[in-house]
Amino acid sequence: MNGNEKKKHNRGGRKPKADPSTHRYVFRLTDEENAKFLSLFEASGAENKAQFVTSVLFEKPIKSVKVDMAVMDYYTRLTNFFGQFRAIGVNYNQIVKILYRNFSEKKASAYLFKLEKQTAELASLCREIMELTQEFEANHINKGD
Repeated sequence: MNGNEKKKHNRGGRKPKADPSTHRYVFRLTDEENAKFLSLFEASGAENKAQFVTSVLFEKPIKSVKVDMAVMDYYTRLTNFFGQFRAIGVNYNQIVKILYRNFSEKKASAYLFKLEKQTAELASLCREIMELTQEFEANHINKGD
């Protein structure tokens, strides 16, 4: 038995890496620097801090995603508002059917005239909303591109 046979004997455990990370560096941060480091680390999406530090040191691209809560809130409210617009359209169709079914032609026409005035106001409001949305997108959403 020579020394090579003893090295081949497997004692269990995980297999050794081909290129293990054996070099270690230590640095200290102030509270302010640590807070900034942690916020950058969280924004990067890196799995661990060592991976984040090496990617920064060797200039690998760092992925950072900013979530603007104001934009998210605006989008959510706009989506809800659009759902209400659709509901109004469905109700409009139902009202027209009910008017012609339950009232005389003359009375139904009078009610429809009032309904058309309200619809015109709703359409102008919709145009204003679309203009505000385009202005908001130009100023806030597309600004980061």
